[in-house]
Amino acid sequence: MAERGQLPPPAKRLCCRPGYGAGCRPGQRTVGGGEGGLGGGGTLCLAGPSSSAAASSSAAVALSPALAAAYAALGVLPLGKTQSPESLLDIAARRVAEKWPFQRVEERFERIPEPVQRRIVYWSFPRSEREICMYSSFNTGAAAEDAAAASSPSTATAAAPGAGSTAVGSTGAAGTASVAAGNSGAASSNAAPGGGGAADAAADENRLPFRRGIALLDGGCVDNVLQVGFHLSGTVTEPAMQSEPETVCNVAISFDRCKITSVTCSCGNKDIFYCAHVVALSLYRIRKPDQVKLHLPISETLFQMNRDQLQKFVQYLITVHHTEVLPTAQKLADEILSQNSEINQVHGAPDPTAGASIDDENCWHLDEEQVQEQVKLFLSQGGYHGSGKQLNLLFAKVREMLKMRDSNGARMLTLITEQFMADPCLSLWRQQGTAMTDKYRQLWDELGALWMCIVLNPHCKVEQKASWLKQLKKWNNVDVCPWEDGNHGNDLPSLTNALPHGANAIQDSSNRSHRTVFTRAIEACDLHWQDSHLQHIISSDLYTNYCYHDDAENSLFDSHGWPLWHEHVPTACARVDALRSHGYPREALRLAIAIVNTLRRQQQKQLEMFRFQKKELLHKGVTSITNLEGWVGHPLDPIGTLFGSLMEACRVDEESFHVFSDFTENMGQCKSLEYYHLPAHKFLEEGESYLTLAVEVALIGLGQQRIMPDGLYAQEKVCRNEEQLISKLQEIELDDTLVKIFQKQAVFLLEAGPYSGLGEIIHRESVPMHTYAKYLFTSLLPHDAELAYKTALRAMRLLVLESTAPSGDMSRPHHIASVVPNRYPRWFTLSHIESQQCELASTMLTAAKGDVRRLETVLESIQKNIHSSAHIFKLAQDAFKIATLMDSLPDITLLKVSLELGLQVMRMTLSTLNWRRREMVRWLVTCATEVGVYALDSIMQSWFTLFTPTEATSIVATTVMSNSTIVRLHLDCHQQEKLASSARTLALQCAMKDPQNCALSALTLCEKDHIAFETAYQIVLDAAATGMSYTQLFTIARYMEHRGYPMRAYKLATLAMTHLNLSYNQDTHPAINDVLWACALSHSLGKNELAAIIPLVVKSVKCATVLSDILRRCTLTTPGMVGLHGRRNSGKLMSLDKAPLRQLLDATIGAYINTTHSRLTHISPRHYSEFIEFLSKARETFLMAHDGHIQFTQFIDNLKQIYKGKKKLMMLVRERFG
Repeated sequence: MAERGQLPPPAKRLCCRPGYGAGCRPGQRTVGGGEGGLGGGGTLCLAGPSSSAAASSSAAVALSPALAAAYAALGVLPLGKTQSPESLLDIAARRVAEKWPFQRVEERFERIPEPVQRRIVYWSFPRSEREICMYSSFNTGAAAEDAAAASSPSTATAAAPGAGSTAVGSTGAAGTASVAAGNSGAASSNAAPGGGGAADAAADENRLPFRRGIALLDGGCVDNVLQVGFHLSGTVTEPAMQSEPETVCNVAISFDRCKITSVTCSCGNKDIFYCAHVVALSLYRIRKPDQVKLHLPISETLFQMNRDQLQKFVQYLITVHHTEVLPTAQKLADEILSQNSEINQVHGAPDPTAGASIDDENCWHLDEEQVQEQVKLFLSQGGYHGSGKQLNLLFAKVREMLKMRDSNGARMLTLITEQFMADPCLSLWRQQGTAMTDKYRQLWDELGALWMCIVLNPHCKVEQKASWLKQLKKWNNVDVCPWEDGNHGNDLPSLTNALPHGANAIQDSSNRSHRTVFTRAIEACDLHWQDSHLQHIISSDLYTNYCYHDDAENSLFDSHGWPLWHEHVPTACARVDALRSHGYPREALRLAIAIVNTLRRQQQKQLEMFRFQKKELLHKGVTSITNLEGWVGHPLDPIGTLFGSLMEACRVDEESFHVFSDFTENMGQCKSLEYYHLPAHKFLEEGESYLTLAVEVALIGLGQQRIMPDGLYAQEKVCRNEEQLISKLQEIELDDTLVKIFQKQAVFLLEAGPYSGLGEIIHRESVPMHTYAKYLFTSLLPHDAELAYKTALRAMRLLVLESTAPSGDMSRPHHIASVVPNRYPRWFTLSHIESQQCELASTMLTAAKGDVRRLETVLESIQKNIHSSAHIFKLAQDAFKIATLMDSLPDITLLKVSLELGLQVMRMTLSTLNWRRREMVRWLVTCATEVGVYALDSIMQSWFTLFTPTEATSIVATTVMSNSTIVRLHLDCHQQEKLASSARTLALQCAMKDPQNCALSALTLCEKDHIAFETAYQIVLDAAATGMSYTQLFTIARYMEHRGYPMRAYKLATLAMTHLNLSYNQDTHPAINDVLWACALSHSLGKNELAAIIPLVVKSVKCATVLSDILRRCTLTTPGMVGLHGRRNSGKLMSLDKAPLRQLLDATIGAYINTTHSRLTHISPRHYSEFIEFLSKARETFLMAHDGHIQFTQFIDNLKQIYKGKKKLMMLVRERFG
C-alpha cells in the first residue's frame, strides 16, 4: 500500500453531543432515532456500570471442561483457557465490534456507558496476524495458510483482556510470509528482488514488509503507541544502516470492525503492500494490547470539557503546531463566526477517531492506484524481469483474499483486469495478426478462472453479481478482448448447458460471437445455488436416500443411496473451485465426492451400454465423440479441480475444515450442526479414501475420449495439462489399493468403446493417449504386466496419420492437407504427439528386453503405428543401446528388433530427402555387424530395397570389406570370401545401375578378383560414351594409372577429353590439371599416343595459356622417354614444324589472337598493364614458330590499326613492342 506523509482525509462522521435535538448549538452531539440495531430492539445488550462488577466477578468462575470445549467450538473462548472465562461485556463488545459501525451503536442507544465504549473500541482493531500478513507479503500457498491457520477470522478467538492474540510469525517462523520476488517498479526496500539458492530465498523473505515489521517489533523499535478511538498512532525507528542514518517514521492507522481502513506513514514508500512500519505498529497492537494507551474518540474527550478548557485546548494546540495549523485554524474560526457559512449548516463536526459511519464500506485498505501502477508496469515488461511471476503472485493474492472472504479480492481483480484490457500489446498483436506469448496467454486464462470463482461466490448479493456481469460484458465486447482458445471462437456448449433443472438453451452456434476469456464467467452469472438437492449435498454428510431405487441416467441417488450431482462436468467442478476459493473446503469436498461418484456411475453405465452395442459398432467400424470438449486442457480445468480438492483433504487435518464453519448458517438451509462433526468419507466404498478417489478421478479424466481442439494454444494446453496432472500423480506412492484402481480403470479404458480414449474403435481425431498410457504402463508393469502391455499397445495408434478414415466417420469435418496426405494442418502439436508415441514405444522396448514374445509384439505395433522415420530411427537406436549395454551380454532378440526397425527406416527414406540418411546407413551397418555375418549378407543381398547404389558401394560394401569388420566378426577365410563375393556382386550391380557414382567404388572393391575387376572396367567403358562426365572419367583414369594400368588410363583420358570444352577465358578451370595430366600421360607413353590426344586437346581447349603450357611441356622432353615397364626411349625432341606439335602451335597462336580481340572489346584502363603482360606471353608463343617474329609484328600492326581509338593503350603497345 502507498503510505503517505500527509494527514488522512476528514472523517465522514459528524459527532454531536447526545440528548439534544436539531436545535442544539453547533458542535454539540445529537442522536438519531432510526430503527434497527442488535436484535431490532431498543436495548443494547451490553453491561452498564451497574453490571460491570458482576461481570468482573463472573470472570473468576471456573467452567467445566465440557462447557469450555463447547464455548471453544463456538469461537467464544480459546480452547484450553478454562480458568479465565471472558466477561459478558467482552463477549458482547467483541461481537458488536466485528459487525456494527460505531455510528449505528451511537444512534441506536441514547446512552452508552464509557466502559462499554472502551471495550468496543478495544475489540475493533484486527486480531488476526494472518490478515496483516496478507496485506504485507505475497502468498505462495499452503505455507502461509498452515502457519497462520490459528489466526483466521473465524477460528482465532480473541485474547482475553490483557492478553495478546496468537502470533502468526516471529523471526524464527519463516513459513508465515511467502517467498516473493521484488516489485521492480517500486523504488522501495519493501520489495525483495529475486535470488537463487536457499540463502537468497531467506534473504528475500526477510526483506518482505511483514518479515521486516516483525524484526522491527522484536527489536523494540515501536514506541509512543496511542489509540484514540478508532485511530492508532505511534513511531517506528528504522535502525541506522551502513549508508543511511537512523530514521523515525510516524505511523497512523484507522480501523473499523476489525479491519484496517487507512494507513499513513512518513517513510513515503509506495507499494501495493503495507510498509514494514505499519506492520510493526499493527503487530504491536495485536500482541501487546494492554501496553497501548487507549482513549475514547476525541469528540468524547472534548464533550467532557467546559468552555474554558476547550479554549485552552485549542490555543495550546495552535501554539504547538502554529506553523502548520494556524492558517487553517483562522479559516475555520472565520467560518464558524459567520452565520451563513456552510460549516454552520450541519450539526456536529468531523472526528477522525470516531469510527465508521453507517454508509461506509467495511473493507481493508487497498491502494488502488498502486495496484494499477504495478500491474501496468509488469505488463509493460512483456514477461521479462520476472514480471510474469509477479503477476501470478498478484493472482495468488486475489485467491488468498477470496479464501479469507475479503471483499478486496474482487476489487483487486477488477483493477488488474482493467490494466490487462488497457495493455497496448493487445491492439498491436491484433493489428499484426500475431498470437500472444504462451506465458501471457496463461495469465489471461488465470484471469478468466478467477472471475469464474468470483461470480460463483455462493453468498454474493444479487446487486453485486449484476454489477460484475455488467463489467464483464463491457470487457467482453471490447474488440481486443482475447478469445478463449487463444486463436478463434469455437462451438463448444455453453456453460449452463447441462444444468439439471431447466438450464438456458444453447444459443445457435452460427449466431454466437467468439468466446472470450470472460464468456464462461458471464455464463456463470446465470448459475445459482438454490437447488435443494445441491444444498443438501454441500450441507450435510448424512444426506442419503436408501429407499431411492430410480436407476435412470439422471437419478439423484445411486444404488447405495448416496447423492449424485448431474451437471455439465466443467460447470459442476467450477462450483467446487468456487467453494474452495471462498473458504468452504468442507462443502467443496462434499460436492467433489458427489461429482466423482456420479462420474464413476456414468462410467459403469457407459460400459454396460457399449457391451450391449458392441457387436453392431464393431461391425460398422465407426464411432463418434461423446464429449465435444475434453476435461483435460479445459479452460476451467475440471479434473485438476477435483483432484486438488481431494488431495487437499488428504493433507489437511479434520479440524482445519472448520476454519469457516458458518456456511450453512449464512445459506439459511440445513442448519443441523451435528452434520459437521461426522466423517466426510461417508460416501466412499470400503477401503477407499480421499487419496484413492483423487487418483481415480484423475485416471477417469485422462482416459476420456475427446476431440482434438482447434488452435495451437488450445492443443498445447491439452498436452501441458495432461503432463501436469500426470506429474502430480507420479508424486503419489502406489500401494495395493491404488494398484487395484489402476487395474480397474485400465480395464474400463480397454473395454468402454467410444467412451474411452483407448476403446477398440475411436474417432479419427480424438486426442491420443500416448503420454497417459506410458504412465499407466510404468505403474502397472510391476503388478500386472499383461494388462500394462495391453493398455500401452492399444494406445500406440495414431489414427489421424492413417491412410484412410473408417467409412462413415463423418461426425466431425476433416481438413485434409493436399501436400502431405493425412497430416492435418490443424494438428499443430503433431510433432510433440509423435515424440510421445515414440517415448511410449521406447518404454515398452526397454521393459520387454529378454522377452521374445513381448518384443515381437512391440515391434509389430511400432511398424504398424509409427509413421515418422526419424522416430523409428530413434527407437532403433534406443533398442540397440539397451541390447548392447556394457554390463551384460548382448540381447540378440532386441538386436534383431533394432535391425528390423533400422531396415524399416531405410525403406521409408530410400526415395525421400533426409539429411540424416548417411548417419542412418552407417548405423544400420553397425547394427547388422552386431547381429552377425548373416545380417550383413542379407542387407547386401537386398540392397536395392534399402540403399541407393552410392550408399551401397561407398558405405555398406566398403564397411563390410574393412579389416575392422572382419576382426569384429572373427571371420575365417571361407566366411571372408563369401562376404567379399557378396560385396563384389553388390558393387557390380550398383555400377551397372549408376556407373557415374559407383564405377570407381566397384573397381576398388573388385581389385582382388580379376574377372570382377574386368567386368567393372567394361561397365566404365560402356558408360563412358553416354552417361559419364569428364570429371568422373578423369578420376577413374587416374585411379587406373595408380593401379598400374597406364594404357587403360590413357583410354579413359581420351574418352574424357571428348566431353570437355574449355573456352578462352577459363584459365582457372578445375579440369586444367586433368588436361595437363592426360597430355603428360600421353607424352610418356609415346609419340603415337601424344599424336592421338593432341587433336582432342585442340578441339576441346580454346584457352591460350593452357595450350601454350601444354606446348612447352611437349617440347621439353622426347615422347616415350619413360615408357611401359620403365624402358627408356632414346628419340629426338619433336619438331614444332611437323605434326602433331605444328597443329598444337597453330592452335595456340590462334587462341592468343582470338583472346586478344575478345579482351580488347571490353577492356578498361585499370587492366591495361595486365593486357600488356598477356601480349608478352603471346609473343613468346609466336616466336616458337620459324616465322613467328613476322606474324607477331603483323599482329601488333593490325591491333594498332583496329584499336587506334584506344590511344593510351596503343601508346603502351608501341612502347613495349614497337
